[in-house]
Amino acid sequence: MPVGIGCKSGRLDAPGSGDYAMTVDTSLFDYDLPAELIAQHPPSERGDSRMLLLPPGGGPLQHRHFSDLPGLLRPGDCLVLNDTRVIPARLLGVRHSGGRAEVLLLRRLEGDRWDALVRPARRMRAGTMVRFGDSGQLNAEVLQRPNAGKTEVRLDYQGDFEAVLSQVGIMPLPPYIRRETAEPEDRERYQTVYARATGAVAAPTAGLHFTGQMLERLADGGVLTAYVTLHVGLGTFAPISADTIEAHTMHAERYSISEQAAASINQVRSQGGRIIAVGTTVVRALESCSDERGIVQPGAGESSLYITPGYRFRAIDGMLTNFHLPRSSLVVMVSALVGRERLLAAYEVAVAQRYRFYSYGDCMLIA
Repeated sequence: MPVGIGCKSGRLDAPGSGDYAMTVDTSLFDYDLPAELIAQHPPSERGDSRMLLLPPGGGPLQHRHFSDLPGLLRPGDCLVLNDTRVIPARLLGVRHSGGRAEVLLLRRLEGDRWDALVRPARRMRAGTMVRFGDSGQLNAEVLQRPNAGKTEVRLDYQGDFEAVLSQVGIMPLPPYIRRETAEPEDRERYQTVYARATGAVAAPTAGLHFTGQMLERLADGGVLTAYVTLHVGLGTFAPISADTIEAHTMHAERYSISEQAAASINQVRSQGGRIIAVGTTVVRALESCSDERGIVQPGAGESSLYITPGYRFRAIDGMLTNFHLPRSSLVVMVSALVGRERLLAAYEVAVAQRYRFYSYGDCMLIA
């Protein structure tokens, strides 16, 4: 459970506007997307992305470029970014009894124990040992019989864990990037330039557009920045499999908001500036730790906050976000901010204008 005062873990309905109790069919958050619009590689230059501007209170869509961002924000606004760092969590190895095996680290539990996905699950019984790397510098022991491929593993290694993982691990690209394995460029490009806190197994993709030069331009224009941490898990990509959005169980992700970050954000709000979240992960972190007045409290813990239409946003005034999967909790969240019909109409325009979708794709500014 979260330890910060005022932090929340779990679903919130819309306070002050009545509980959002009606049942909503998941199919209402579906849309058609040609496969060729799913970006398989990042743009040749970081930040060389298109940006669809969607004013939250109404007004026409605008086709812009990410480089236009400083001119679309106001002096005194605050961009909040997620500084989590993606680990090379995909491990390809050999079972000690022979045969190939794959372990995908999901999140650290205690010590060297991890939640993980394993393949082939039917051959990964409790006690199975897997060796990674030419010299076996990393080994994993399966601790439990896998359930739908998920189990716990204990890692054994010599030396610094991050250094060992960097040698033998592969960046865990999302499943819609249809490549057999990550490529050398993914080590850099599937990571934000400000990544610091190691622990994610998926990138906070709205942040992939930023360069150091862009951050300098924003600062020169009087736009402030603050950093929070939310370690993104693979559940963020999972479509809603239930027939209604209410039946979906949200995955939990670890977050941390420092006293300095909370103070900076609250000061901006008190002075009339806008809080613009860079990505849905930042939205979850801030909304998990804000009170009725929108004051963000420092804290750390796990959030399974599920934002659906009817939710009243407390902590943010807008967001920069990529284009998300149909029937996903992320589309549902953004719909809660701008309205479902308006969002899907914007997606329809983005498809018609051949925007690039998902992690390595283009972005949308709601501000």
